[in-house]
Amino acid sequence: MGSIPRLSHCASALVAVPADTAFAFLMDGEALGTWALGSFATKPVAPGVVRGVSLFDDQPCCVRPVGDAASGRIEYHVGAEPGQLQPRILAQVVPGPVLGHAADVCQVNLIAWRQHGMSDERWLRLVRCHEVEILLIQARLERLDQKH
Repeated sequence: MGSIPRLSHCASALVAVPADTAFAFLMDGEALGTWALGSFATKPVAPGVVRGVSLFDDQPCCVRPVGDAASGRIEYHVGAEPGQLQPRILAQVVPGPVLGHAADVCQVNLIAWRQHGMSDERWLRLVRCHEVEILLIQARLERLDQKH
């Protein structure tokens, strides 16, 4: 696999919006359906849970965003059914001033952990998806911010 990380992967972008704007967007399960390639076109199916479909194989996927605004952390609990969700992905929003940037900038990080038994092919696809998804998040947030 060469330079593909074996156990975890982080994709990051500086986004020209305040951290609270990014956090609210990433917590929005329906907005998740506009950038998550493995859970596209999400719709609510249970309290706090959305279901979308993979753009790769049309398989359904349920997601529950669980966040802590004070730390800027959002865990995405993922599974085939609302009662089978496990934390799989972490988003971390870092306010710009923490990193020496202005208050209207933040850093968004998507962190994935490789599940035991995940094939190299599936892991590579997840890594590549996150590299695209972080760019989609950045573009959607900056466009959303321009509308306000």
